[in-house]
Amino acid sequence: MDGDKTVGGESTGGAGGREIRIVTPLTDEVVESLHAGDRLLITGIVYTGRDAAHKRLIALVDEGESLPIDVRGQIIYFVGPTPAKPGEVIGSAGPTTSGRMDAYSPKLLDLGLKGMIGKGSRNEAVKEALKRNKAVYLGATGGAGALLSQRIVASKVVAYEDLGPEAIRELEVKDFPVVVINDMYGGDLYVEGRKKYERKVGP
Repeated sequence: MDGDKTVGGESTGGAGGREIRIVTPLTDEVVESLHAGDRLLITGIVYTGRDAAHKRLIALVDEGESLPIDVRGQIIYFVGPTPAKPGEVIGSAGPTTSGRMDAYSPKLLDLGLKGMIGKGSRNEAVKEALKRNKAVYLGATGGAGALLSQRIVASKVVAYEDLGPEAIRELEVKDFPVVVINDMYGGDLYVEGRKKYERKVGP
């Protein structure tokens, strides 16, 4: 990680994009500096939430009620961690398939959410909401839940404890590794990656 800098700084990389350290909560300035393919190390507070919690949050939004967490400037990690073993902060904490949150994410982005972490692609409504609200969608490595959990230094339930693993947790993370999949400019790492590596068919 030699040469890493903190946003607004950056370290220029090769094909893997830049590597940047960011700190939550996110500002417009930070989001504006990020592009699809950038590799990030996140330090600060990140909230967890999967579809069951998202459904409850959006029900509150639709009813005009206050949310149990202030999403402005925050990042939500789509994860349902396993129970922590003795002496550990949290259990395995790998990402959930993000498409399960597509129906809910735009409304949270409109309320000021600045980032989401998951795996897999997002639908067009989410991508438009990212552009509209200056936000980013970030990818974490699937199947690396045990490794990712080592970057979580504190965890506490802050809402919906009855949901068990799907309760909303406040995580304190240090150098949590993600990649920018969708930026606020319409950049999409999955689309660009396919175009870059696809083989032309024909003579």
